[in-house]
Amino acid sequence: MSCLFCKIVSGEIPATRIYEDEQTLAFPDINPQAPTHILIIPKNHLASHAHATQDDTAILGHLLHAAGEIARQQNLTNGYRLVINTGPDGGQTVDHLHVHLLGGRPMNWPPG
Repeated sequence: MSCLFCKIVSGEIPATRIYEDEQTLAFPDINPQAPTHILIIPKNHLASHAHATQDDTAILGHLLHAAGEIARQQNLTNGYRLVINTGPDGGQTVDHLHVHLLGGRPMNWPPG
C-alpha cells in the first residue's frame, strides 16, 4: 500500500515507536506543535474519521484508550490535547486516521 502510515506500520519506513499493541502504533510527529506531539494510528488502514463505520467503533475507542496510556507514560500530568483532523478543511494531510497527542505546554483556545 502507498499510504505513508501503512509503510510505517509495516516497517518499510522507520519511525521511533513510542507505543505499540496489536491494534495501534504511536510515534513522534515529524513537525511537532508542542514539546510532546505523538501520532497514534490504527495498524489497519482507515482513511479518516469520516470513513469510519459502526464496525470501526472498537478501534476508535481503542485509539483513545491508547492515548491515555501514552499520556501517562509521557508524564503529562498537567493535561494534554487530543486532535483528529478530518479531510482537507479539517487539516488532515495523511489519509490514514490518526490522533494527535499534544502536551508539555499550555494549550490555547480556540485552536485555529
